[in-house]
Amino acid sequence: MTTVLSFVVVIGILILIHELGHFLVARWVGVGVERFSIGFGPVLLRWRGKETEYCLSVIPMGGYVKMMGEENPLEGGGGALAYDPGKAFALKPLWARFLIVFAGPGMNFVLAAVIFMLVFATVGRPVWPPVIGRVAEGTPAAEAGLKTGDLIVAVDGRPVRHWEDMDELVTTSRGRPLKLTIKRGGAEQTVTVTPRLVTVRDPIFREPKESWELGVGPQLTPQIGSVTGGSAAEKAGLKPGDLVRAVADQPVFTPEELMQAIQKRAGQTFEVTVEREGRTLRLPVTATVVKEKVPGGQEAEVGRIGVGIVTRAVSYEAYSLPRAVWYGAMKTWEMTAITVKGLWKIVIGVLDRSNIGGPIQIAAEAGRQWREGLASLTLFTAVISVNLAVLNLLPVPMLDGGHLFFFVIEAVLGRPLSLRKREWAQQVGLVLLMLLMVYALYNDLVRIDAFRFLK
Repeated sequence: MTTVLSFVVVIGILILIHELGHFLVARWVGVGVERFSIGFGPVLLRWRGKETEYCLSVIPMGGYVKMMGEENPLEGGGGALAYDPGKAFALKPLWARFLIVFAGPGMNFVLAAVIFMLVFATVGRPVWPPVIGRVAEGTPAAEAGLKTGDLIVAVDGRPVRHWEDMDELVTTSRGRPLKLTIKRGGAEQTVTVTPRLVTVRDPIFREPKESWELGVGPQLTPQIGSVTGGSAAEKAGLKPGDLVRAVADQPVFTPEELMQAIQKRAGQTFEVTVEREGRTLRLPVTATVVKEKVPGGQEAEVGRIGVGIVTRAVSYEAYSLPRAVWYGAMKTWEMTAITVKGLWKIVIGVLDRSNIGGPIQIAAEAGRQWREGLASLTLFTAVISVNLAVLNLLPVPMLDGGHLFFFVIEAVLGRPLSLRKREWAQQVGLVLLMLLMVYALYNDLVRIDAFRFLK
């Protein structure tokens, strides 16, 4: 029930905001709206305003705004009501029609920015103290004598409050020697460290990029966020909320270290040391072997145990309202860029197409975020809102992006495409969307091992 309810809440909000964008801009430019529907299919509830019929329908996988003079192919035509030509969508200027269509995904971007802003201004962002975790051998930090547990107090005399402050100063140094004031055993001392330029992997797409570093990582606490049913982790007894301290007796200080420690032990059995309700447990687990594409395009075998890994937040720090507005907009832009990049990598085959998920995956993740708290579910809603906006802007007929593409063609040609060509494109677009939905649903069923009875 938690999963279903959280899914309905998230999807319902996203659909409402999306269709509200179309509705408000249509009214603003003088287009009449005959029907405002949340959902498709048989109507559960309806009420009529002065001009518009408002409906709640049984299939909560979308919605639509039916404007005067238009027929909705998902609800069927027939028996169009008489209308004022001055309020007809098709008779409005091109710029007005463009704004009406763009307003749907545009409102999803706005919703995401508002959510990020509110979270940054109230809950804040997670921050961690500038305490050194792992010190890699042969690095500038090791040569300077830095050790695990050292507290970084200042860099070049500038106070350091959080680990991200130190990271930013290292990045902007561009290789210039830095004087670090550290506290060890209650006493302060100063050491000089020269950052080095290294090639690291992007944590999302695993792409190589250059970065300045000292060879140290923060002392974080990797935590098990979720455990896949039937996975190696579940068989070993790992549970959501477990704090991971070590893998094969090697301490891990970040989620990245934990992930790498598991990946390099494909097919091996090893102990995972966790802390649960104040007790330390050593749980043997055998990593399954999974073939995964590496950045070069080749396949490599990596280990997986079926867990979602998160970072246990130590504390949160709220932004001032102006900064929250700015960072909310920047976070929305960042999520948009990541979504577009991810879609492109799936299309060209760099990312496995099994990453495509459907309603079951969204519902499962919404349920997990619900259990983690309102803030987590709210942020998840923002991320899905960005995804929905980007997908709707794809130049595929039946989507908002397809309509916008037709408008661009109309602007170039000086006239709209013929009705026959638009109808043909709509049919092709509908088939493509249905195929995509079936494929996404298939991936969802594979993830929950729904086909195990066929094995």
